Amino acid sequence: MRITSLQVRDIRFPTSRWLDGSDAMHRAPDYSCAYVTLGTDSGPQLQGCGLTFTNGHGTEVVVAGVRALERLVVGRSLEEITSRMSDFWRSLTSEDQLRWLGPEKGVMHLAVAAVVNAVWDLWAKSEGKPLYRLLADLSPEQIVATIDFRYIEDALSPAEALGILTRARVGREDRLATILRSGYPAYTTSAGWLGYDDEKISRLAREATAAGFTHVKMKVGQDLTADSRRAALIRDAIGPEGVLMMDANQYWGVDAAIVAMKQLRAYDPWWIEEPTSPDDILGHARIRREIAPVRVATGEHVQNRVVFKQLFQAGAIDVCQIDACRLGGVNEVLAVLLLAAKFGVPVCPHAGGVGLCEYVQHLAIFDYIAVSASFDDRIVEWVDHLHEHFRDPAVVRAGRYLAPTAPGYSIEILSESLDQYEFPHGPAWRGAPPLAAMPPAVR
Repeated sequence: MRITSLQVRDIRFPTSRWLDGSDAMHRAPDYSCAYVTLGTDSGPQLQGCGLTFTNGHGTEVVVAGVRALERLVVGRSLEEITSRMSDFWRSLTSEDQLRWLGPEKGVMHLAVAAVVNAVWDLWAKSEGKPLYRLLADLSPEQIVATIDFRYIEDALSPAEALGILTRARVGREDRLATILRSGYPAYTTSAGWLGYDDEKISRLAREATAAGFTHVKMKVGQDLTADSRRAALIRDAIGPEGVLMMDANQYWGVDAAIVAMKQLRAYDPWWIEEPTSPDDILGHARIRREIAPVRVATGEHVQNRVVFKQLFQAGAIDVCQIDACRLGGVNEVLAVLLLAAKFGVPVCPHAGGVGLCEYVQHLAIFDYIAVSASFDDRIVEWVDHLHEHFRDPAVVRAGRYLAPTAPGYSIEILSESLDQYEFPHGPAWRGAPPLAAMPPAVR
């Protein structure tokens, strides 16, 4: 099978109109994505789909980044790629001219993620398996062969990675049966967006508890007094047995984060997510020391495996939050899962946005089956937005992700949704005011 075409589209959903997704740094986001379709010589019935989540304005820049990768992908056979997966990954991240735009960070790394994830989707579909099952059925040696160990071999060697995967083979079938029977534990963020009023937050938190969620996350950062009030409302709604998490979305400096969390820990938060810049490794380490026993979680905006390596080495985080698009696709996610396993840090993937829940359910399930072999302190984010646009949407019942059954990476968007929300000419955007005419909060 040969890849014959690469199409990329700018897809945006007007979530700013309802303040869905609002937090301290993103007051009125339009959840969006650069959406990739890989055509093959097997015809339209077998295509690879991938996306990178974005927040509205600027998606066109990622689209341009994807187009810059087209010549490195089209014309290659799937067998050629999958037989040398780490070489394929490096060919995208280290192309001599494009590498100057990164390396392995920013817009080009987001573009790489969309393309790489589309290749994995195509591979899984060609095998007739959900992505997590494709991964779980690979041998430890095959998994190791997909990873580029450059820059991380001082912390995790291929031999160590092989050992982790080999040891996790014990009990693998039992864990697979557990997943198929019971699913993977989830927490909800849908109750705690910063732009929601108090009544809505309290109501949604109670509804989440009634729906079977034991863990609820809220956004904090802009106003400590308001954060305390909202935390009290959610704590009252979920009760003393419920688990509350907080997310500052990088809003604070190090000192401000410590001051804020010493006040907010009165509401017994399990973790504070992104308390400061995701690049500030030593800052995270200091925050972690000074606000214990509140945990520190980070990863949504950690740009590559190298930064994760240093977060682990510095003892800077208690919880690793991989993102399926911020990292350079499945290959780099696998590297971080194995790093986390070596350093004993639980992985709780970041989700929400457009398609991230669909993506990360596969990654978390694979981690449980084949890497960590544990549910201890592990849970996956769930945001109940935009799933109706996917052919095989993620499903959460009674606070647990149900294991996907359809072949692929669960990321294929319905053609009618693509047409409706393509920016700027889709019907959903016709007549919308130009960006310059929008209020600053929306811009």
